[in-house]
Amino acid sequence: MDRLKDRVVVITGAGRGIGASCAKSMAAEGAAVVVNDLGGSVDGEGSDTTPADEVVAEIRAAGGTAVANHDDVSDFDASEQIIRTALNEYGRLDCLVNVAGILRDRMVFNMTEAEWDAVIAVHLKGTFNTTKFASIYWRTERQGDYRLINFTSVSGLSGAPGQPNYAAAKLGIVGFTYSCANALGRYGVTSNAISPGAGTRMGGTIPADRRRALGTDPNRSDDEMSPNNVAPPVVYLCSKDSGWLNGQVIGASGYQVSLFNQPEPIRTLQGKEPWGVDDMWTHMEKQFKSAVEHTTIYTSRAREEQGN
Repeated sequence: MDRLKDRVVVITGAGRGIGASCAKSMAAEGAAVVVNDLGGSVDGEGSDTTPADEVVAEIRAAGGTAVANHDDVSDFDASEQIIRTALNEYGRLDCLVNVAGILRDRMVFNMTEAEWDAVIAVHLKGTFNTTKFASIYWRTERQGDYRLINFTSVSGLSGAPGQPNYAAAKLGIVGFTYSCANALGRYGVTSNAISPGAGTRMGGTIPADRRRALGTDPNRSDDEMSPNNVAPPVVYLCSKDSGWLNGQVIGASGYQVSLFNQPEPIRTLQGKEPWGVDDMWTHMEKQFKSAVEHTTIYTSRAREEQGN
């Protein structure tokens, strides 16, 4: 139970759900944990110190080490204080886990600017904010074995229809993770993303048919969909032993842990001179259609043509 002994970890959104499970699991493995949570509602309204404080109390009662932080990840200046809490309390920072998130679901044609901005601010900007200040410390210290773990989602990887803001933020986090993997490796930092599937407060607001499509099948048992099942790969990624893994997306849902592939060309048209518009009419469908017909998200007209 000491795989993370002497490691200092900051976890955002750790007052409930997956973040809380990760915090308790890491503390059980010997880490000193900063439990950050604003304590707002699922849609990001309000604040409450109770969730973070309760997780800290539970960790300490079990003999672990933890301190609460209630700052808002979407606030640039406040995010510095989240990282500063680890440095002030424990003198170092080894791992940052960006879990914090909110939902404001709506179809794209009904979504308001405020609903878009709020979700982007917490997920995408919030992930940048904390990483910015953690990376300053890591670049200065250069002691190695640092870990950045960001949370993406199948909503972004598959394009959930009622979550354009959330999907955009979560896929943006994948690109951000890749960028950090390439930029921070020289300072001893690995950067990876987790795509979780679990029964959580946020997930409970999504209709059952959409949860099923996103891999959080409401018919799965509570044990299978427990947030606790997401924590083990996150704990491993925070350890010194995971230094070989960088720039990857790991799926964790139920009793399954997956390694995602990275985007790459699946078919290429190679010309000897500039392509013209007429060429596209000649070659695009002929060469590309068979490669994407099992994965393309068809329009209603295309479905009719395919007999669906």
